[in-house]
Amino acid sequence: MRSLTWAVAAVVTDDAGRVLLCRQGRRAARWALPGGRSRPDETPAQAVVRDVHAETGLTVEVVDLVGIYHLPAVSDASRAGRAGPRPDVLVHVLRARVPGTAPAGVPGGGCRLSWHDPGRLPEPVTPVTRWAVADAAAGRSGVLREVRPRAGAGLPAARAGDPAPAACGAGPTRRAAATPAPNDTVDPADAA
Repeated sequence: MRSLTWAVAAVVTDDAGRVLLCRQGRRAARWALPGGRSRPDETPAQAVVRDVHAETGLTVEVVDLVGIYHLPAVSDASRAGRAGPRPDVLVHVLRARVPGTAPAGVPGGGCRLSWHDPGRLPEPVTPVTRWAVADAAAGRSGVLREVRPRAGAGLPAARAGDPAPAACGAGPTRRAAATPAPNDTVDPADAA
């Protein structure tokens, strides 16, 4: 059985509808939603409030669940790290807002923050970020989505004709629209 890493991320938007992204100064320096790993003693909502504050300096209120995004581990042994094969990653992405006119805090070390139009995300962006922002912008909640690496990264890429994952919510089960995302690759260490 593969190991599983639990992570959280938040789609935080401003009054203009822009989404807050963070660019870490390590590795490929991809843009991502603010968030991090969950701790065993906290809920996804508690984890996202803690991680967003640590990374951005902002105190957010959780609104609802955008979705749960599964990134399967890349089976390519050449991509294994020092500690062995990379784990599967399960990311709870929550919609969050900054209450009232709360002043921005001081961002955590190594994170460059900026606001972006959801329809024109910067490159490179993590696959979970691309899918979660699209789902949030479309007003979806409770999406269940498996995000696969692009072809050549160990698993086949999602294609426009692939069945879309189910979205959970009130009423009958809906299907989330699949949107092909160019140049997506998955590095579970930079999943969210």
